[in-house]
Order: sequence, then C-alpha cells, then structure tokens
Amino acid sequence: MYIDTHCHLSVEDYDDIDLVIKENKENKVNRIIISGCTKDSIIESIDLTNKYEGIYLTIGYHPSEVNEITDKDLELLEEQIKSNSRIVGVGEIGLDYHYGKEDIELQKELFRKQMALAEKLHLPVVIHSRDATEDTIGILKEFPNVIGDIHCFSGSLETAKIYISMGYKIGIGGVVTFKNSNLYKVVEEIGVENIILETDAPYLAPVPVRGKQNSSKYIPYIAEKISEILSISVEKVAKITTENAITLFDLK
Repeated sequence: MYIDTHCHLSVEDYDDIDLVIKENKENKVNRIIISGCTKDSIIESIDLTNKYEGIYLTIGYHPSEVNEITDKDLELLEEQIKSNSRIVGVGEIGLDYHYGKEDIELQKELFRKQMALAEKLHLPVVIHSRDATEDTIGILKEFPNVIGDIHCFSGSLETAKIYISMGYKIGIGGVVTFKNSNLYKVVEEIGVENIILETDAPYLAPVPVRGKQNSSKYIPYIAEKISEILSISVEKVAKITTENAITLFDLK
C-alpha cells in the first residue's frame, strides 16, 4: 500500500475524480493527502473529504497568495482545521523567491503566522521552499516544536541533512526519476527512513510518463526508482514510506 503525501485534486485539472480515485486504488495508492493552498482549493478539497474515503488534507496559504491573505483568512483557516478531522497538517506554506523578492517581508510574515498556527494546533507542516533555502531554514528554527515535510525536495545533501536534523521528512516525487536530476545522490545518503512519497499531481509526472498529466496512481514509479537507487525491494520502500507518512501526519 502506498500513500501519496502531496497532490492537488481539482475539477479544474481532472474531468472525472471518481475515475482518479478508482485508478489510485487499482495501483495500491489507498490514501492521498491533498494540499489546499488557495482560498478556493481549500473549499474544494474539504468538499472532497465529504465524498471520498481515504482522502486527507493539509491546508494553508501558499506564498504566492501572500497579497490576498488577511488575518481574517487566517482565523478562518484555524476554524476549518479545528472542524475537520481529515485535515492532518498545515500547508503547503513557506517561501518562494523564484519570481523576485518584492514581497519577501510579507511572505516571511505569513509563513511565521502559519507556523505559529501549526504549533498552536500541534500539527505538522508541509513546506514549500523555492530559491529561499536560507530564509526557510532560519524561520523553521524559530519553531523547534514543529515538524513536517519538505515538499518536492530538490536541494543538496547538506540541506537535506539540516532539515532531517530538525525532525523533518523529505518529500520525494517524480523529479527523482528524471535523467538530468541529481536527487538520487541525496536519496542514496539519507535512506528510505527519512523519505515520504509524493506526486505533486497534476504536475511533475515521473518517467516513464513524464510530460503527461500526473496522478497519484503513478506513485509506484517513484517507489521503483527509490528501490533501484537504494538496492532494496519495492515492498520495503512502500512499507517504510507508508509508516513514515502515517506517523508524521497521525493518519487513522
């Protein structure tokens, strides 16, 4: 059994969500964690938990939403989390400097407020960090009682070790299967005990379906690549990464 710890599931991207769920199960992906990271996607994701078994959520405001979010929105976020037992974390939250640093202070402020919320509610966080490693690590260190997942990790081994030392798991997705990716070097060193699997669907589909719309059903391709890198069985990859996800997100 596999768990996709980070995906996006929306009628905007998928014509038939019933079919998506069916195909997931056919490929032994029995549980998925959807990331709701905008106002609209949070509402849609919550609705999906009312319709389907095996769906969990993390909700939080992505750094790209920073100019849209008020303190009232953060209060609503807290209410939504408290009222739904399928919400198992805060995220994806973090910093994104890829398109510039004009709103850097606003991003940091929103990040800190959501980290504080996770600390208050004793929930893990899902971290988005793009071209912002130093500041991300600095803010995470301000909240030593919070742990979580470094979503879609593609950084250096040194950076991975820093996150692991702080209690975080490393989210490995389709990028590890790409021919031009050096992520395999990180996987070799950190081992499966520090990894959770994710797709970030509908983005970043793994080889051999790279370039197509991604889906949680492709998690086995990622597991197979990790199995190859570490010279362990696919069954062991599935077992340990599933246990890691269940423990981190306290899945019932």
